[in-house]
Amino acid sequence: MARNKYPEETINQILTVALNLFIQKGYEQTSIQDIINELGGLTKGAIYHHFKSKEEILQAVTEHLFKGVDEMLSGVRDDNGLNGLEKLRKISRVSLDNPAQNEMASAAPNLLRNPKLLAAQIENIIEKGVPVYIQPIIEQGMRDGSIRTDYPRELSEALMILTNLWLNPAVIQASPEMMLRKVRFFDEILKGLGLDLFDEQMFQRYEELFRLSAREVSIDN
Repeated sequence: MARNKYPEETINQILTVALNLFIQKGYEQTSIQDIINELGGLTKGAIYHHFKSKEEILQAVTEHLFKGVDEMLSGVRDDNGLNGLEKLRKISRVSLDNPAQNEMASAAPNLLRNPKLLAAQIENIIEKGVPVYIQPIIEQGMRDGSIRTDYPRELSEALMILTNLWLNPAVIQASPEMMLRKVRFFDEILKGLGLDLFDEQMFQRYEELFRLSAREVSIDN
């Protein structure tokens, strides 16, 4: 087999096609042959040259989805010019403004029908998002006085799970109005804990994403 001069392009092509199929058909219902059929002449051998199994493709797809997020999170976490609360606010704003959010909202995946993708997201939250990024920021906030809590790990998990799952229309589908009510309710909960995280601009961004997701679901139906 001739040597591939552009292996990175091939890998990105495989991951893009695989992600689209996982979203459209579900991970379990997507076969390696389905992926090949969408790759415009790429052979099964070419896929197995880069990935040993469909499970390995899923792992790479998950890493591809979060590409760039680690750099953003670590950059905010390590910013010496911000206190803990300011870092949480910045992470929330930057995460919402990430163009990938529009891409995922436009795709309108139903993650309850894609348990492998949902499990991969939860695993990323629990094993990386919380202990590596959010908990250290909250613990800094406890030290500098900007965040008041006796439960840094629990608060970190609640923030990540609620924002990424409960407030995610790809997991729990609802009208944009209902989703926005959930965001405002979540804001009240956080303020009751002494954590003033959201501003009006963030509410507007949430509404934009919810409406984009709802429009795509309506089109698909």
